[in-house]
Amino acid sequence: MKKKEKWYVAAKKADFSAIAAKFGIDQVTARLIRNRGIIGMESIQEYLHGDSSSLYEPELMKGCREAAELLAGKIQEGKKIRIIGDYDIDGVCATYILYRAITGCGGCVDYEIPDRMKDGYGLNKRLIEFAYQEQVDTILTCDNGISAIEEIAYAKEKGMTVIVTDHHEPLFLAAGDAKEQQEEKDPAIRIPMLHENRIYRLPAADIVVNPHQPGCLYPYKKLCGAAVAWKVVCMLYRLMGHTQAEADELLAFVGFATVGDVMDLDGENRILVKEGLKRLRHTKNPGMNALIRANKLEPAALTSYHIGFVLGPCINASGRLDTAKRSLRLLLSETEEEAEELAAQLKELNDERKAMTEEAEKAACALIESDERYQKDRVLVVYLPECHESIAGIVAGRLRERYYKPTFVLTDAKTLVEDTEKEAGKAVDEPGAGEACAKDAGVVKGSGRSIEAYSMFEEMVKCQDLFLKFGGHPMAAGFSLEKNRISDMRRRLNENCTLTEDELAEKVSIDVAMPINYISSKVVEELSLLEPFGKGNEKPLFADTSLFVVSARILGKNKNVVKMRVQNRQGYTMDALLFGDPEPFQAYLRQKFGEKEVQNVFSGRSNRIHMDFTYYPSIDEYMGRTSLQIIIKNYR
Repeated sequence: MKKKEKWYVAAKKADFSAIAAKFGIDQVTARLIRNRGIIGMESIQEYLHGDSSSLYEPELMKGCREAAELLAGKIQEGKKIRIIGDYDIDGVCATYILYRAITGCGGCVDYEIPDRMKDGYGLNKRLIEFAYQEQVDTILTCDNGISAIEEIAYAKEKGMTVIVTDHHEPLFLAAGDAKEQQEEKDPAIRIPMLHENRIYRLPAADIVVNPHQPGCLYPYKKLCGAAVAWKVVCMLYRLMGHTQAEADELLAFVGFATVGDVMDLDGENRILVKEGLKRLRHTKNPGMNALIRANKLEPAALTSYHIGFVLGPCINASGRLDTAKRSLRLLLSETEEEAEELAAQLKELNDERKAMTEEAEKAACALIESDERYQKDRVLVVYLPECHESIAGIVAGRLRERYYKPTFVLTDAKTLVEDTEKEAGKAVDEPGAGEACAKDAGVVKGSGRSIEAYSMFEEMVKCQDLFLKFGGHPMAAGFSLEKNRISDMRRRLNENCTLTEDELAEKVSIDVAMPINYISSKVVEELSLLEPFGKGNEKPLFADTSLFVVSARILGKNKNVVKMRVQNRQGYTMDALLFGDPEPFQAYLRQKFGEKEVQNVFSGRSNRIHMDFTYYPSIDEYMGRTSLQIIIKNYR
């Protein structure tokens, strides 16, 4: 079942020849920059050549100076500070940044990271009680805390100082909402923003540092938790007599977290990742170096891809299958021996996670492909009882990509069901654990991933009576429900679904319709100016039509690469690679051209197969020789 796609060429206009002349680039590159919404020569200059001098001053962020001053005072007084982070890449990196900085300033500091299964996301009363018993004076959160209203109120009752650093949206009520009037017993600080028709509910912490909080005038709002923590560190270092150069040494972990937390790579984030990658390629951190070696990567060639798809998942794997403290211990390793051992463990955990994900994805696809009802459903609700709950969201994302339908993956609950309402202010990953209900064979937990035209959270609200707990946002959700209600969930979500055929066709935005004979080494090398690639700054996408597939074969240890020789109408030939399971591609060819033609092309014999491809050009290096090739993204 091939997903529906709607291809179109981006048609943004500009004086591409003038841009190309001013910056010494190809007009194709100028067009790519315009397609990413970069307008004006000054903005183009920053996009191409922005560096750390272009970053905004930390003092512009509300609460940043005050947080640094309070921390400096606690350090000088010898007060015990505890950092409480999160179990994903962003939380681990933010915790590392704060811990390194505070210890470097002579502070008495330790850390705690919630357990995904036992604690769920963010602060909870157990962690606060534990800190109180250990005579912690100050709790410093990172990548969490903005929604922990009850928990922070409890910490304040215990007499503790609380500083929140976070990047998630704060909770709010619609102005005039009935709940707005129920002020008794609500420990939140209420801030009305009538021009937004909202009443914000903030935790009663001593200080909150979050660019999304009302009244914060920081010009760039899309920072990850580690970046917010780093801004506080920059201020702390100034107050404690350290240099900006010392703070900049931590940029490798800010950039790492920005990519790993899938933040938009525009504006300040783009600079943070560029600067972070420069430092990551020469890092002296034993743990990070060991992780790079464990994955057989070349430090000088590291890109955002390696963070997002190789190194980052290793850091995340410990939080999914073990404890995120293992990842943090890796970053804090002081000896090569310790670093090598921990890096090997994380690599092994990630390999295990990948195998589990592939097994679950195959099971889900087999279920969908074998049942016509699934193929007719506009919303996929897939129950995989044996799927590990920590990877349900990854599997849902894979299915969403494969079929381009909103997808929910459910699995038997093996832990307490978390209070997923906390996740409403966070980009939901997978439900962890909490205090909602006891272990129960009749309870399932799930994660959802959506498409642009389908607001997942709003659709769940329409049938909220089905769920024990749920939370999320338009593109993702976490939830729990009784097992006997799975069929009701599937039925009602599909009955309520108003997605049209056009909305169920993935929009494939092509930057340039470029014949493969235009590709040159200069063009490919120039594309590196647009890096780092990621969300908000995707790799350029090109297209060529009616390419004759001269031959094809399947390569790779796991038989997951189709290598083709393609020829355009001008007789120009080039290698083309398609990564992933080759079966859907072969099935599509059989459907369109017949079994005999498929056998011919994979045997290198004459055939009638002509196709349109979207692609990204690259340079293949093998045995000292280089050649141009294209990496296929879409086909029809």
